[in-house]
Amino acid sequence: MKRIIYITILLLTTFGTNASAQIESPRSILEIGVAGGMNLNRMEFQPSIRQVLHRGFNGGISARYTSEKYFSMICAAQVELNFSQRGMTEDFDDGTSNSYSRLLNYIEIPFFAHLSWGKEERGLQFFINLGPQFGFFINEREHYKGNWSIGDRPATIAPLYGKSIENKFEYGIAGGLGLEYKSKIGNFFIEGRYYYGLSDIFGNSKTDDFGRSANTTITARIGYSIRIF
Repeated sequence: MKRIIYITILLLTTFGTNASAQIESPRSILEIGVAGGMNLNRMEFQPSIRQVLHRGFNGGISARYTSEKYFSMICAAQVELNFSQRGMTEDFDDGTSNSYSRLLNYIEIPFFAHLSWGKEERGLQFFINLGPQFGFFINEREHYKGNWSIGDRPATIAPLYGKSIENKFEYGIAGGLGLEYKSKIGNFFIEGRYYYGLSDIFGNSKTDDFGRSANTTITARIGYSIRIF
C-alpha cells in the first residue's frame, strides 16, 4: 500500500509541474463544479462480519486546474470538498426482520490527478481520477431493529454494538472513471468511483477487538462544472 501512495504522490507532482521538456501544449484552465450521488459502502472487519451494501449520500464542490496536454492526454489536478455518508448494514441471515446498521458522516477531501482524452471545447471526454483521499469524521448513528439482544450474537461481533468511533481521521486511495460532455453552457459529467480505506475506525492493536475496521466505498456521481478562466 505504501508503494501505491508514493506512486499517487508522484503522479500529482508530475502533472502539476510545468516541465517544458515534457509539455506538448501548456494550458492554464480553472474550472469549478458541483456533484452529487450515492455511496454503496461496506466495512472490512477482522474478524469478518456479514454485511449488505450500506447506502448513503455523497456530494460537494470541486476545483480543477488543467496545466498541459501531453500528446492526446489532457493533464489536470483536481481537489474536492464533499459530505459523504458511509457505514455498514449487518446481514443477520436468520430469516427474520432483525437488523443492525451504523451511519457514519464524513467530510472528505480527495486530491486527484485528472487525466482525460477527447474534445477540449465542445464534445465528449473520457477521464480517469486517481489519488489519495482524506476524511474527517463528523458524527454517527446506530439503528437496531427486531427482537434480539447482543448476547445472541457471536462473541467476535458483539463488541461492535455501541462501540464509539475511535479514529476520527481516515485516509485511503480513490480512483474513478467517467464521461464529461463539454457544452457552451458548461460541462456535464458522470463518474463511477471506488475508495479503499487504509486506516481503521477502531483501534487495531493486539488487545483491541478488531484487527481491521476500514471503509470501502463505491460511488456513483453526476455533476456540472463551469470554466472560470
